Amino acid sequence: MEQPTHSLPSLFKQLGLGDDPTSIDQFIATHSPLKPELHLADAFFWSKSQADFLRGEILDDADWAEVVDQLDALLRKGRVLQD
Repeated sequence: MEQPTHSLPSLFKQLGLGDDPTSIDQFIATHSPLKPELHLADAFFWSKSQADFLRGEILDDADWAEVVDQLDALLRKGRVLQD
């Protein structure tokens, strides 16, 4: 069975955040760069449910893990990569 592929906009929607390119760019600009020692799910700006979701996806190497890793990288760099 093929695993679903999720996009950055679909992750933002799943997290209850604005999922259009401008909203994503603004979120990353506002909340980056993350400190290297800080786990993504431990960042102050997540709600408990958002943090639990992010942590669970990474720990379980679940459906969303790849795009959660992408968000983590973007928040550490401080910019959105354009496709």
